[in-house]
Amino acid sequence: MSDLRDRRFERDVLACLPDVARFARSMAGDESDADDLVQETFLLAYRGYHTFRAGDEPRRWLFTICRHVFIRQRQRAARFSELDELGDPSSETMRAVYGHIAAQGDGSASRLDTMDLRPAIDGAIADLPLDFRIMVVLVDLEGLSYTEAAETLGVPVGTVRSRLYRGRRLLQEQLLTFARDAGLESATARDHAPTSGAL
Repeated sequence: MSDLRDRRFERDVLACLPDVARFARSMAGDESDADDLVQETFLLAYRGYHTFRAGDEPRRWLFTICRHVFIRQRQRAARFSELDELGDPSSETMRAVYGHIAAQGDGSASRLDTMDLRPAIDGAIADLPLDFRIMVVLVDLEGLSYTEAAETLGVPVGTVRSRLYRGRRLLQEQLLTFARDAGLESATARDHAPTSGAL
């Protein structure tokens, strides 16, 4: 690679290292595995830089490489499974609605606004099934549009919408559970809770 192309690679591609590292961590979970994933991603990007078209978005190009590397790594260890067929969307919608109503009723939802949720959100995202986690990271954290995420992952836009919806619903459920587990039940719920003397 010429000096000019090296400089372009450094300027356009290496500048995206923090974004790719964050994306790799969201998929791999383990810090060491994520580091290996980032290293292989940039090695492949360097080798294949001649395929990068001027004017394209380097982050999306790198996210695509990173995902392909991750899938290949997973396929070496075990068959990579897609989660598109999990659950019935209509029943999931009703569960989300009822969960929201319950949270409004017991005060958990309003109490979430007063808390530092970053650790809870990070944990909830890490616990998402991989395909949902990828969508949440790309769209909600990295700011890609549905179309950009679809192109990055090589899936239809409808798949992006479906997985993102389900990922967000799972996050909602986990955060509401976190609020309740953190002792944020409403005063009304505590007042009506049975005491040992009432038995």
